[in-house]
Amino acid sequence: MTEFELLALENMTDSPSEELFYSSLVTEHIVPKGNDFAFKRWHYNLVEISKRYDGFLRSDLCPPLRCKDPVVKWYYIIHFDSPEHLNQWMESSDRKKLLETGQAIFSAYRFKSFTTGLEGWFSMQSGTTENKCLGPPRWKQILAVVLGLYPVVMIQAIAFSILGFMQSWSLASSMIVNNLITSTVLSLLVMPFVSKRLSFWLQPAYRLISLKKNLIGSFIVAASLGLMVIAFNGVLSLKQ
Repeated sequence: MTEFELLALENMTDSPSEELFYSSLVTEHIVPKGNDFAFKRWHYNLVEISKRYDGFLRSDLCPPLRCKDPVVKWYYIIHFDSPEHLNQWMESSDRKKLLETGQAIFSAYRFKSFTTGLEGWFSMQSGTTENKCLGPPRWKQILAVVLGLYPVVMIQAIAFSILGFMQSWSLASSMIVNNLITSTVLSLLVMPFVSKRLSFWLQPAYRLISLKKNLIGSFIVAASLGLMVIAFNGVLSLKQ
């Protein structure tokens, strides 16, 4: 089971001198067929408890989407009068307890925030604890990032060395420029490419994939890194 949460921040101006901020939490639950009544009862308890918190406005439960798979998608939107009040609710022990009791209905969940810049390079996450970014299992994220980062850093270092760029700069000055260039190239070009090519392997943890796919993905990453090490060592030896 999964829970997909999208934190949407909606700005509204009450008057030229006063600005109000309303925050809404949009949640998608994937529930096995037959658990509809249990989910609606769980959602009712969630709404009743959330009413006790400052800034609560209302909660809207949408009609379910019945899928071809043996699951049903439920959506609800909970509204608070400010980001602070919504965050208080999201971080509350009451909400955490509700999520724990709901594990019999949705055993895994994922959420994404469009307002905090935490969506990251990957788009999904699951587990019994809430995470501020979304993605596959952590070890796969680490390997994928290393796969993208290593060639960018090496090519940049070799190119700057050949061109003599920033050679006389202080370490602090050259490092900030290097990091800006590396982060830009990695985020705009490399990681989207890596994520797309390894999409069969970079699946969320709740979605089981075959051992064969896991082994193939891991082999591709390991072999690519190994080949790049050999190639870069060859280039560096030519420079000497």
